[in-house]
Amino acid sequence: MATESGVTLRILSGLAVRGAFEGGIVADYEASSGNRVAVDWVPTTLIMTKVAAGEQADVLVLIKASMDELVAQGKVDPATRVEVAHSRLGLAVARGATHPPIDSLEAFKAALLQARSIAYSRAGASGIHFESVIERLGIAEAVRSRATVIPAGFTAEKLVTGEADLAVQQVSELMVVPGTEVIGKFPEEMQQVSSFSAAMMAQSPNRGAAVAFLSALNGERAHAAYLASGVDPIL
Repeated sequence: MATESGVTLRILSGLAVRGAFEGGIVADYEASSGNRVAVDWVPTTLIMTKVAAGEQADVLVLIKASMDELVAQGKVDPATRVEVAHSRLGLAVARGATHPPIDSLEAFKAALLQARSIAYSRAGASGIHFESVIERLGIAEAVRSRATVIPAGFTAEKLVTGEADLAVQQVSELMVVPGTEVIGKFPEEMQQVSSFSAAMMAQSPNRGAAVAFLSALNGERAHAAYLASGVDPIL
């Protein structure tokens, strides 16, 4: 298949892989292909809303279960699908702030209760899962009463502004925000692993360019970028 050059490849992507994409994957593709990549970074739930409303892109990168739905709906080309990375949830604080221990379930619960405010997003998979975590721990009312809830985006930005003491999100998403430090991952009892898939939308006019980009997502350099950004490549 001939690969186009000089095109702009439009991608709708979940936030978890942003660090890896901006840490070399996109630049490598642009340098080797002569194409430009334009990425809209939005949570999977919003990608699904956009696609349902008829929005088009060349490539989608989102949580595996949602990609399964789009395959069933005929919205993406299953022949182009690649499995990308596993992402885990963590907590972050502002740079220089005390790192509360979260290495046990009790310590994790205590850290949540002691925080002045916790930033999370109900639009993303991390925030949706966090809601179930605080319910299971029996601290939902205490946490919600002083939470800093954002509609979308990077929760760790609220650490930099001083609006929150802790931020909840995928570890890779927390690492993207300058001026913050990841203190650790959720305890395994409360952890949720999100697996991300990528595929070309069925109506993409830039098939050659899209397929070339997707094939690069499982290369050796891409795997190194995933690891450096806080996610685990799917081998």
